[in-house]
Amino acid sequence: MLRTRPAAVAGLFYPDDPGQLAAEIDRYLDQAPAPAPASVPPCALIVPHAGVPYSGPVAASAYRLLRPWAEQIHSVVILGPSHHLAFQGLALPDCEAFETPLGRIEIDQALAASLQQQDVIALAPNEAAHRLEHCLEVQLPFLQRLLKRFRLLPLLVGEASSDAIAEVLARLPPPPGCLLLISTDLSHYHPYEEAQRIDADTSQRILALRPGLVGQQACGCRGLNGLLTLARRQGLSIEQLDLRNSGDTAGSRDRVVGYGAYLLH
Repeated sequence: MLRTRPAAVAGLFYPDDPGQLAAEIDRYLDQAPAPAPASVPPCALIVPHAGVPYSGPVAASAYRLLRPWAEQIHSVVILGPSHHLAFQGLALPDCEAFETPLGRIEIDQALAASLQQQDVIALAPNEAAHRLEHCLEVQLPFLQRLLKRFRLLPLLVGEASSDAIAEVLARLPPPPGCLLLISTDLSHYHPYEEAQRIDADTSQRILALRPGLVGQQACGCRGLNGLLTLARRQGLSIEQLDLRNSGDTAGSRDRVVGYGAYLLH
């Protein structure tokens, strides 16, 4: 039996019934704007990580782009912020698989081992950091509904420089075989119109590939800054796919959370 991290937020951030969860994810994907035909696969996606009724419609605008490449993506690397535990570097899972109500996904142990050979940043298993973390888990049902067969490398980001993270990301296999996801929400708990202004400014910084974002702009700023640093070095292009907040999707407009979805190619 594989040592498996069970779902921590099923029934909280997304339905714990497999049929209901699959139907909800499929509905968001089907309702997302149809993308223009792409001749090249995504290098990376930036996606939000709130409860699926809140951020799911925004995330789906990015995930829908994966449909033409579903059979070619064999490994998915996700970077997201640690909400529960502070540490240095990047945290690997201390298990062999992650589980959601839609099934089990094996950890890409070979890719993890290859990244551990780098010496620019601490990269070690940290079961405590992963145990209750939602920012990686909420991405998995989308991937399970879209991809044919893939392995997962979920990485939580602790205290780390943008340059060091960029160095790690530069060592990943190229697309379409490997897909990189950065999991982050934008501003938190501002009134609706104020959040719109803050998130519009943050989005312009993202589109200009300007690292230096802080937690008040994007909770996953460290992983995001690492990706933006790498994108500048490699001359990648970036496209905004969606920019909304919880007041647009499923919540009150008194105190909202911002969500953005972006494509790098």
